[in-house]
Amino acid sequence: MTVRALTRVIAIQHHECETLGAISDALARSGIDFNQLLLCEGSPEPDIAPCDGLIVLGGPYSVCRPEGHPRLLRELALIRRALALGRPVLGICLGSQLVAAALGAKVHPAAAPEIGWLPVRLEAAGKDDRLFHGLADSFVTCVWHGDVFDLPPGAVSLARSRMTASQAYRYGANVYGLLFHLEMKPEMVAACVNAFEPGLRRAGIDPDECLIQAQSHLNAIEPTAATVFDRWAALVRSST
Repeated sequence: MTVRALTRVIAIQHHECETLGAISDALARSGIDFNQLLLCEGSPEPDIAPCDGLIVLGGPYSVCRPEGHPRLLRELALIRRALALGRPVLGICLGSQLVAAALGAKVHPAAAPEIGWLPVRLEAAGKDDRLFHGLADSFVTCVWHGDVFDLPPGAVSLARSRMTASQAYRYGANVYGLLFHLEMKPEMVAACVNAFEPGLRRAGIDPDECLIQAQSHLNAIEPTAATVFDRWAALVRSST
């Protein structure tokens, strides 16, 4: 009898408050083991070869200036390795920017920070996409970024917002970048607001109002988040 190897995913974390959140729930439901890593200077390079997927999470760094954060150069190399091996990849916010850069796209500062609970609208390709089909054409989710990316060559734009032409993209069959934060859970929002309060105030965002809005919007978006991340987990399982 052949025993199937354990499905494993590596998740790269950039800040203590920006965790897998709802993604970890989906991985657990699919029986996927995951290892969430904070890459620090001197830490060993994770080996993507024996893993079945890669997740790159959000964080306070800028891909526009990777030389200021040497870990980002390491991550770009890791992402390119995963792409070369054909592994499913999921980038969230900063992670979506890193994946876009690894695919050859330009990442640059947005005209203004886009922060808050804002509507995101699916493009025509998004309505037919493996992760998003059958969902509402528009949904309100957490958006929190100062940089944006050009659409990577060969990628398909899946969603947009009023300020940002591409809020999500797919490259090939199994590489996704989501600039918005579907993965947010109440404790994550509270931790992020606490950690990044000065930046919120500089952007004209009231931290207390952000927390109040989260209470209603998180409940509303939870089924969408569960569907999208369950489908990505199924994609990983089907790729092994």
